[in-house]
Amino acid sequence: MGALGAVSLLALTACAPTISTQPGPYATDPLCAQVVLSLPKTVLGQDRAKITAQTTAAWGKPGAAIVLTCGVEPPIPTTKDCQSITTPVFGTPVVFDWISTEDDAGWTFTSYGRDPAVMVQVPHSLESTQPTGALVDIAGSVAYVEATHACQ
Repeated sequence: MGALGAVSLLALTACAPTISTQPGPYATDPLCAQVVLSLPKTVLGQDRAKITAQTTAAWGKPGAAIVLTCGVEPPIPTTKDCQSITTPVFGTPVVFDWISTEDDAGWTFTSYGRDPAVMVQVPHSLESTQPTGALVDIAGSVAYVEATHACQ
């Protein structure tokens, strides 16, 4: 790559948005590094953004970003607001259980039965009709954390 190409690449990288993120309380779990390093470049059609904390990831732009945090507090056993999503991972159907909540800002999904737990926030500002599509997009990465419990 010539000097002009390197400068152009640097200029493009400098313009990439940075999303403010906070690490989870169990972010030092080695599985979190594996999850984050394997995440896709796009989620729900949004490009990956720079973040401010390790073991987190974001896609989109400030104010309208999907944010993933690995190492959050695992949910207590429950069947309330728990949904199962079956997604192919490397050609094999895998069931992922998520506790879902919605507020004025958007949807929050927290993996259930996997430790460390992973939280994914999908803002309403994306106007996605299928916020669970973000969970499908990241399934291959979350699969690195073995499921030990399931929604009942």
